[in-house]
Amino acid sequence: MSTTLAPDAQTLQRRRERVGASLADAGRAGLVVTTLVNVRYLTGFTGSNGALVLRADGSGLFLTDGRYRDQAAAEVPGLEHTITRDLLGVAGPRLADVGGAWAVETHTLSVDAHATLGDAAPGVDLVAADRVVERARETKDDVEVAALREACRVSAAALESLWAGPLVGRTERDVARDLEWRMLELGAEAVAFETILASGPNTAVPHHHPTDRVLQPGDLLKTDFGARVAGYHADCTRTVVLGTADAWQREVHAAVRASQAAGVDALREGRPVAEVDAVARGVLEEAGWLEHFTTGLGHGVGLQIHEDPFIAAAHVGTLERRTVLTMEPGIYVPGRGGVRIEDTVLVTPAATGTPEVLTDLTTELLEIA
Repeated sequence: MSTTLAPDAQTLQRRRERVGASLADAGRAGLVVTTLVNVRYLTGFTGSNGALVLRADGSGLFLTDGRYRDQAAAEVPGLEHTITRDLLGVAGPRLADVGGAWAVETHTLSVDAHATLGDAAPGVDLVAADRVVERARETKDDVEVAALREACRVSAAALESLWAGPLVGRTERDVARDLEWRMLELGAEAVAFETILASGPNTAVPHHHPTDRVLQPGDLLKTDFGARVAGYHADCTRTVVLGTADAWQREVHAAVRASQAAGVDALREGRPVAEVDAVARGVLEEAGWLEHFTTGLGHGVGLQIHEDPFIAAAHVGTLERRTVLTMEPGIYVPGRGGVRIEDTVLVTPAATGTPEVLTDLTTELLEIA
C-alpha cells in the first residue's frame, strides 16, 4: 500500500465519526464491523482478519489475531487494540457493557457468526446495519480521490503505451497480460480485476475471458481493464479497430460514444440516478440499438471494483458530490461484435460545472495497427 496515499489518523477518525453520527441518528449504540473492506475504510487495516467495535461517539475497539499484531500497530491509529483469535467472542462483552441496540452487518455476516456474537453479548439487541458504512463510502474524501486519480492515471498510460503496438498477430491472452504488466510497471500495486480483452466476434460477449484467438486486421478490439493503487480501483473500457473500420463498426461506435458522453454529462450533483440511466439509454434507443444493450450502465467504484451506488432505472436516490462512478454503455451483437466505452467519473459540486473524467483517454474511434 502506498504510504503517500494511505489515510492518516485524522482522516480515519473523521470517517468513524461520520458513521457514528448516522448510528446515533438511528438510535444505535454502535456497530460491529466485520466486512473487511469496511474495516479497512474505518481503520486503515489491510490484513485478512479483523473487526471493529465502533461506538456511536466514534471511539472503538479494533480486534485482530496475532499474525497482524505489528501490522495493526502500524496501520490502525487512534483505537484500542485487542489481539485474539475469537474476535466476536471477545467483542460481545463490550457490547453488553454498553447495552442497547447494536447494528451488525447482517448482509455479510454468517448465521453462525451472528449466533456467536449474540451468545457473547446477552441482553443486547442486534439489529441490521442497513449498509451504513457502504452508504458513507459512496462519497469519497480527499485521500480516496487522490488514490483513484492515480489508479486512473496509471491505467490510461498503460493502454496508450499498448496501443503503440504491434497488436495484429498476437493472441488475446498475450495482449491482456502485456497490458496488466504495463500497469504494474507504471506503479499499480495490482490489477483492479482480471482484464477483459476481446477481439473480432468475441467483442459481442460483454465479459469475455481472453483466449488464444489471434488478433486480425479489421477486428474490433475491446479492452476493459484497470489498475489498483492504495486499495482503490480504476475501471475503463475502450474499443478500437485494428486497421480500417468498416461502416457497421463506425455506426455502432458512434452510437455508444454518443450515449456514453450523454451519460457522463448527466453525472451531476442532485441529479436523480434513474434519470441518468434514462438519458444514456435514450440515446441508444433513438439510434436503434437499445435492444443490444444488455449490461448495467454503471456503478460506484472505490475500495471495491463494484460498489454502491449502481446506476439503474429502479434507483430512487440522487447523485451526491464526490461520488465516483463508471459510465459504460455498450452494444453487443451476437456473432458479429460489440463496442463498450467506459470511464471512471467524479461527480463534482453543482457550481463546478461538468463532471470530471478520471480515466483521461480519447473516446474517438481509433484505427490502429
